[in-house]
Amino acid sequence: MKLTKNILAFTFLLSLCITGCKDQAKNTGEKPFTETKPTFTLKFDADSAYRYVQEQVDFGPRVPGTSAHAKTAIYLQNKLAQFCDTAFTQYGSATSYKGKNVEIKNIIGTINPKQTKRILLCAHWDTRPMADQDLERPTEPADGANDGASGVGVLIEIARQLQAQRPDAGVDIIFFDAEDMGDSRGAAESWCLGSQYWSKTPHKPNYVARFGILLDMVGPKDAVFAIEGHSWQYAQRYVKQVWKTANKLGRGNHFVNYQGGQLIDDHLFINEIRGIPTLDIIHYDVVNNTGFGEFWHRHSDNMSSIDKNTLKAVGETVFQVVMEL
Repeated sequence: MKLTKNILAFTFLLSLCITGCKDQAKNTGEKPFTETKPTFTLKFDADSAYRYVQEQVDFGPRVPGTSAHAKTAIYLQNKLAQFCDTAFTQYGSATSYKGKNVEIKNIIGTINPKQTKRILLCAHWDTRPMADQDLERPTEPADGANDGASGVGVLIEIARQLQAQRPDAGVDIIFFDAEDMGDSRGAAESWCLGSQYWSKTPHKPNYVARFGILLDMVGPKDAVFAIEGHSWQYAQRYVKQVWKTANKLGRGNHFVNYQGGQLIDDHLFINEIRGIPTLDIIHYDVVNNTGFGEFWHRHSDNMSSIDKNTLKAVGETVFQVVMEL
């Protein structure tokens, strides 16, 4: 997927000195971030994350309604059950922009389920039904290694590490379904059907989280994660914390201090419907003006598009943010 809500905004680059920013005092009732001495060991196994991406791709394109989609759903729930305290599938349905019924399977794992202070980590696990940006076989689906098995693979590895080093906060990991079935020329609501369903009917009544992080297309070599516009609008203080953490870890080559435009992605509906400040870590190269890259909605979105160093940069950053908060 990923349409721009305002395409012109992507041509405008705004340099942001994230490492030098301090949160303004606000009447939010929340305590400001404080630096604490780490009581955990920073671990993230890129080989493990890569394997989780490969295992998803091996099922075939995860297009809703297909056998590969059904088999992958079982695999993902089993993986979360292995590393989380609880794991289950939220079933639902929606209508696609073509007027067809779409069965939704949002796969959810929880860590420290009784903890009231919670963090939401999410990615989409489905594959777009067609490689519509490709000149060859545009009506057939791609493998979807980067979009979106990469984010799922990183989160499974994070879950494995969180099992070994328990965070103070509760963590909810959600793999959203039916994200990539939208109309490239249509309304925003034609995308992200799984996250729209969950945002309206969460897995727990009155569910709240302190903040959320969405991972999407986080696998390419030398991936660039600019600051997405809706993330800055709704979750600015958490964007600052994530980008500051990435820079402390020496990952500033990936987490660049540039602001791009607004993307239609799962986080938009979590912010606007559920009201949870959620940011999007997504490859969009506004520095070199190459957009989503050569893999986006093309058949080249296979395992050759996945780089272990990028998976590690994202995984270490997100893991450290969760453990420090």
